[in-house]
Amino acid sequence: MADNKTASPKTNTTNSTAAKAENLPETTTETLPPSPLHTDHGSTLIAEQVVQKIAGIACREVPGVHAMGSTGRRMLSSITDRIPGSTTNVSNGVQVEKGERQCAIDLSVVVEYGYSVVEVANKLRETIIDAVEYGTGLEVVEVNVQVTDVYIQGEDNDDEQPANAVNQRKSTELS
Repeated sequence: MADNKTASPKTNTTNSTAAKAENLPETTTETLPPSPLHTDHGSTLIAEQVVQKIAGIACREVPGVHAMGSTGRRMLSSITDRIPGSTTNVSNGVQVEKGERQCAIDLSVVVEYGYSVVEVANKLRETIIDAVEYGTGLEVVEVNVQVTDVYIQGEDNDDEQPANAVNQRKSTELS
């Protein structure tokens, strides 16, 4: 009886190995699912900056999003916005990892006080996935949202106040 027990697992492993070997050519010859970016007439390549801009514009359409990016990046953007002829950077706070058919998006946002962070994050995901998939044909596999701050109305000069306070201290020390 011991021989029958050991014989059947050996037979099963041989059969399963043979089945795997038989399936191997089938799995390697399968083609990727059709993509609107790859047709019989050619391929369309989309730069990461395109996905960043589409995601950034879509992000600004979501209620409750006050600003995009980290504090330092927002401060730099506010300075560059004052330069004549400069354009607003709509991809501020958006990072993209893109492949041929898929992409992943990381966002950094400031949410307005009074809005649910969870609801804003979910609406961001929904809006950005719709916009990027429609606009590029890429499948969005994930949208990660990092909330870096909460904006409270009336505290518009948060970024400028520490610099002013330092300047005031320096001027009083020099006197």
